[in-house]
Amino acid sequence: MALQERAIRTRRTILVAAADVFADVGYEAATISEILQRANVTKGALYFHFASKEQLAQAVLAEQLNSVPASPPRELVLQEGLDGGFLLAHLLGSGDPLVCGSIRLTVDQGSPQDGLDRRVPMASWVDHNTHLLERAKANGELLPQVDVEAAAKAFVAAFTGAQVLSKIMNDHADLMERVVDLYRHLMTSIAVPAVLMRLDMSLDRGRRVYEEAMELIRESEEAPAAG
Repeated sequence: MALQERAIRTRRTILVAAADVFADVGYEAATISEILQRANVTKGALYFHFASKEQLAQAVLAEQLNSVPASPPRELVLQEGLDGGFLLAHLLGSGDPLVCGSIRLTVDQGSPQDGLDRRVPMASWVDHNTHLLERAKANGELLPQVDVEAAAKAFVAAFTGAQVLSKIMNDHADLMERVVDLYRHLMTSIAVPAVLMRLDMSLDRGRRVYEEAMELIRESEEAPAAG
């Protein structure tokens, strides 16, 4: 059991270090030697978990959705969905390695020969949003004309564009403003008025939700020990 736990920790350390390198220099310029240096592990340890830089990058891409803490449950499903986006923006703006690295890998076009399947995180976010919007529809929060699948894709596309714009213009310094503006416009096209007026889309929402999510994680980790 101790060996298994150590292997899990080592794999995580390598993933975070690789994501950090990918965030800094992109996939093409990233080297295994730089990843080894940041992870402070041996080459044997890295190749035990990942056979190549491509496999390592694909694992970072696959971790994108999982690297964002689950937003706490809300009475309004749309608020829960917004909170997930605000959490992602907060992590991007604060430089979280896995989030920043996986998103750079996703939006960098790369060469046709790099072998990376960038559809993986995008498809995960579309599925995630579709599920949320279906719940919101069942809860009576959506306008009757809303096409759930189309809206789910629109949210992913719009967030991607907003974060790219913010990254190019000022290295994500105004990312939360861009995301808040985006959500305020998009929500008017899908939410019923009674729900729209109750949604919290304030600029500090991401920070507050992040702190709440971290507290829930700490409580869940302490619960088994207390028992």
